[in-house]
Amino acid sequence: MLGALGAGCGQHATPAWDGGWVDAAHERGHLLRPDASTSAGSTAASRGAKAAAPQRCSVAIVGAGVAGLAAARALLSAGIDDLRVFELEDEAGGNARGHVMGGMACPLGAHYLPLPGPQAHEVAELLHELGLLRHELGRTLADERHLCHSPQERLWRAGLWTEGLLPHAEPGSAAQAQYQRFAGLVADTSRRLAFALPSRRAGWTAGHAALDAIPFADWLGRQGLDDPGLRWYLDYACRDDYGAGSASVSAWAGLHYFASRHGFQAPGGAGGGRGGDLDDGGHDVGVFTWPEGNAWLTHRLAAPLGKARLRTGAVVRRVEALRHGVEIELWNVQHEQAERWLAQQVVVALPLPVAMRVVARPPVALVHAAAGVTHAPWLVANLQLDSPLTDKPGAPPSWDNVLQGGAAAALGYVDAMHQSTRPVAGPTVLTAYWALGDGDRASVARQRSALLGEPWRVWADRVVADLARAHPDLPHKLARVDLMRYGHAMSIPAPGVRGSAALAALAAPQPGRIQYAHADLAGYSVFEEAYTLGIAAGRTAAARLRSG
Repeated sequence: MLGALGAGCGQHATPAWDGGWVDAAHERGHLLRPDASTSAGSTAASRGAKAAAPQRCSVAIVGAGVAGLAAARALLSAGIDDLRVFELEDEAGGNARGHVMGGMACPLGAHYLPLPGPQAHEVAELLHELGLLRHELGRTLADERHLCHSPQERLWRAGLWTEGLLPHAEPGSAAQAQYQRFAGLVADTSRRLAFALPSRRAGWTAGHAALDAIPFADWLGRQGLDDPGLRWYLDYACRDDYGAGSASVSAWAGLHYFASRHGFQAPGGAGGGRGGDLDDGGHDVGVFTWPEGNAWLTHRLAAPLGKARLRTGAVVRRVEALRHGVEIELWNVQHEQAERWLAQQVVVALPLPVAMRVVARPPVALVHAAAGVTHAPWLVANLQLDSPLTDKPGAPPSWDNVLQGGAAAALGYVDAMHQSTRPVAGPTVLTAYWALGDGDRASVARQRSALLGEPWRVWADRVVADLARAHPDLPHKLARVDLMRYGHAMSIPAPGVRGSAALAALAAPQPGRIQYAHADLAGYSVFEEAYTLGIAAGRTAAARLRSG
């Protein structure tokens, strides 16, 4: 219930904390709609005003999310520095941007990166260059200063914090038997079918297609897996990685979550009771994380571009391949003027529905791919606390804290100061995540409309009320709530999406002057997919530029 801010607040009490939306540009994005109307500061853009003469560059990249920044990195590595990156927002990074509250860094989106597997060699190369990985005596070692500090995860369930996110199952119980059965099914599926990150390096067979054809929840039902604790955890895992639950994503996606990483370890087995992120010996392999989340990475990807190459506040309205180049029309928000650019090669690193609206005469693959994806809306709420919370008994405060039994969309929170080395707890920022992608397209559209249309205070109250179940003192220690909303945060790997022939065609090198790079091309959104697709598109654009 809105406004239920915890014990002692009083039914009609007005919280002292302030806050607001921190997103800047969804109104700019809506200018790309066919029926877009004029808006303050963008009148000329919405009327289609054109600049008189084009500016020129060798390569243009449209979109400065992870894929666009990776494409720029590939081009710079190939010795091509006459490039421009155009970004709608005021900062690069896409879903991996950061924020600061009370002098403390915190994430506005993606907040961790697992250690890369053997197929993610482009990501590993980046991490080596950034000093996060190193070779030593024939082994690859991670810089532990950047790995998530312990304790990593805990779960609020039935009024108690417990270690890990997998609900406890008594030894010998029916629940434990189902945990072990699911672990065996993941292992068996991994033996029969290849899984990898990035996923296209695993190939695609009739077995993959069969899993991709049905919802994960249906597949679990067919296996007789109905334990409430297991089903809750698997649903949470899907919502956490894909923005939608097990009834919405495909069985391929549900199994890929575990099989492409470190499997699933049942309680009492080698895994010691956690549902992932463990090696074959049951040891925690950890994840990289920073107070600002993956903005730590995107800041470093964007830094070599400088202000001359990275043009933020650029609303690209049209990308058209001509005989002697590619013309780009955009609206410069800062200078309130239209611009035209002419490039020899272009990388379109945009969500597919946006690319569909921007690219003139879109290829058939883009038309079909854009029509086949649904994007999950997300809410990211940063809560600035002026003093530490009084914790309940049970597992100690962790980096990732998940509350069971509350709002269906809520995924819990991470603590921005968990990575600090301060000896005593103090002020911090909690970052709460809500995934709003469950249901059919109409339901997702309604949730998106509510996210974009309801006041910030309504959403802030919902977040605070959910967390106050475990932290009744939170409202009294809250200084501010800043909210970031993503209307189209990530593509949901619904049944049939990952196996789409249109996605595969669009991810392959294109014959003309326009290449495509975005996590949408993988059917779901994680750093490894976006980065690898961006590197591939950048390398293709560099090769095409050199060949003339």
